[in-house]
Amino acid sequence: MFVSALKRETGTSLRDRLIWLAVVALGAAAVYGNHHFGDQPLLYRVLALLIVTVGAIVLALRTTRGGALLELLKGANVERRRVVWPSRQERNQTTLVVLGFILVMALLLWGLDSLFGWLASLIMG
Repeated sequence: MFVSALKRETGTSLRDRLIWLAVVALGAAAVYGNHHFGDQPLLYRVLALLIVTVGAIVLALRTTRGGALLELLKGANVERRRVVWPSRQERNQTTLVVLGFILVMALLLWGLDSLFGWLASLIMG
């Protein structure tokens, strides 16, 4: 009973652990292979690393947590499609308002800096 409760709590099964072990082994093999074949052209090593990385990602997505991540990404994509994007006119107006605010604040800070600098020079002589 304790083992099944622990299994539910952590969400990892023996299958998942073996898959994660394979992912780590692929990563270690990629690092070793890149070092061992250091005299080969860079293009071949990069292609091999990309292939191993894609394989590791495919393996990782077959775990419980990988499946949950995939579901999260699908849900995020659905939410992204629901977003109401501003029109071109709204975007341009908002950009101009932000730029105007930045300009006003920059002038205000420049004026305060000049004022305080002038006051400090008066006090210090």
